[in-house]
Amino acid sequence: MKKTNAIRILEVNNIPFQLFNYEFKIEEIDAISVARKIEAEVESVFKTLVTRTSNNEYFVFVIPGNETLNLKKAANTSGTKNIEMIKEKELLPLTGYVKGGCSPIGLKKMFPIFIDETAQLFDEIYISAGMRGTQIKLNPNELKKLVKAEFVDLV
Repeated sequence: MKKTNAIRILEVNNIPFQLFNYEFKIEEIDAISVARKIEAEVESVFKTLVTRTSNNEYFVFVIPGNETLNLKKAANTSGTKNIEMIKEKELLPLTGYVKGGCSPIGLKKMFPIFIDETAQLFDEIYISAGMRGTQIKLNPNELKKLVKAEFVDLV
């Protein structure tokens, strides 16, 4: 198994986690398909979304896989009026990750990170391990602490 930056960072910081590998087709990299493949509640599988403001500031939002980011709430949270999703082609150069494999852990640059408050309802949540086909299961409070995130209402 190839170790990603996210996995290495968790190990270095002695944060307990479990890995879940799954087979995928490129059209099955969404969080709902992933939840089905790893037999997890879809509400506990979180996706990582990267946004940009009109001032070219970047923010990362981690939300349940079955939800859509509320852009008004995201803009308010980031203290801006307008926010939009970045284009898929921008994801790899900006974060070091590809669509379907973006993790809030181990991003190329540190951006402000916000995790939907529903993560606190679970003892453990799933996030991408930093590559397609692998998920990390960990405590949401450990994730929050590690990536210096805030829990907020995003959906």
